[in-house]
Amino acid sequence: IPLPPLQFGQVLVGLMMARTITPDILGAMAKDAPLFLLFVFSVIAIATGLGWLLTRWQVLPGTTAVWGSSPGAASAMVIMSEAYGADARLVAFMQYLRVVFVAVGASVVSRLWVAADGAAPPPLILFPAVDWPAFAATIAFAGFCAYGVRRLRIQGGMIIVPLFLGAFLQGIGLLKIELPMWLLAIAYALVGWSIGLRFTRSIITHVARALPRVAACIVLLMTLCGCMAAALHVFAGIDPLTAYLATSPGGADSVAIIAASSNVDVPFVMAMQTGRFLVILLIGPMLARFIARRSGLAENPA
Repeated sequence: IPLPPLQFGQVLVGLMMARTITPDILGAMAKDAPLFLLFVFSVIAIATGLGWLLTRWQVLPGTTAVWGSSPGAASAMVIMSEAYGADARLVAFMQYLRVVFVAVGASVVSRLWVAADGAAPPPLILFPAVDWPAFAATIAFAGFCAYGVRRLRIQGGMIIVPLFLGAFLQGIGLLKIELPMWLLAIAYALVGWSIGLRFTRSIITHVARALPRVAACIVLLMTLCGCMAAALHVFAGIDPLTAYLATSPGGADSVAIIAASSNVDVPFVMAMQTGRFLVILLIGPMLARFIARRSGLAENPA
């Protein structure tokens, strides 16, 4: 995949994430900040510990396991990991395997725990009506971000810059992020192809060997997060399904759909998911480098 369209696709993914950071979500996080910080950092600590174990056991090379175990922001972690010297192919394998496990687990738990209220999830419309002025502004802003990151050579900037700058401009009302589904499909295809086309026979063999241990770590992570959900229910009085979805380790898109069609506190769930996602973006590179140093691994940023 040529670099300019790939980078533009990465910027669009960053803007898609920025669109989810609304004043309502930020307000919910600020309202219960100590509770959010405690559970956000607890989930991240558990996931990082499991990633460190996979690194120590040399299940995956270098810091790949650390990036791959991040409990959220799957697309961002895959894109950023390569900029920091990890193998994006193996990171993608770990991240999207976790997303599948989490989505299936959340769906099963929501059906077993409480009956849905009958509301159908929002339909997926590939070609929706488009606000063309907002769309033009979004594309222009995406181009500006891609150009600026290239010129300034900001590590991981194709995700970080549009995400935070876009969220800020959206929050103060200067930018309406308009991203129709067909454009996001193209962006995800570009990012996916850029990774998938680099898979080789040796990488696939490595993935097959690592699969049982990686899957076991994902199941353990989900189990520990389930225990944290129980603690959130007992000590904070949050209803069980809301607590489970809020502490679910990633898969935010799937969790959002399940939450919207269930009788749960949707703002609380999305605030917890978004808060963890933002913290991971901010401290993920530092954690990977710290574990690389502690494990005696080389880290070669691109």
